[in-house]
Amino acid sequence: QVQLVESGGGLVQAGGSLRLSCSATGKIYSPNTIHWYRQGSGKQRELVGSIDSYGAPTYVDSVKGRFTVSRDNSKRTAYLQMNGLKPEDTAVYYCKYSDFLKNNIWGPGTQVTVSS
Repeated sequence: QVQLVESGGGLVQAGGSLRLSCSATGKIYSPNTIHWYRQGSGKQRELVGSIDSYGAPTYVDSVKGRFTVSRDNSKRTAYLQMNGLKPEDTAVYYCKYSDFLKNNIWGPGTQVTVSS
């Protein structure tokens, strides 16, 4: 069973940057996709971006040009680089692992707070 842990969250001023990490332990099946989601207070969880085993990323429009998803399979870690942060980016950020066996595993999340 895959287990995920996010790290790198914190408090940052508007315009600043953070890099989140999603580290995986346990049995990983390929191909797989790592998704990054976020959930603001009182809001629904929304997909931010994804990256598949081959390194192809996708993003939602609201973060295109500001966020970058990447992964290092040798380190079993995925990353979410966030630049130009805005107060509306404040949320708990989660990573999710999905594979061809239809396993879907969530991490516990990490808080990102952007002050204006």
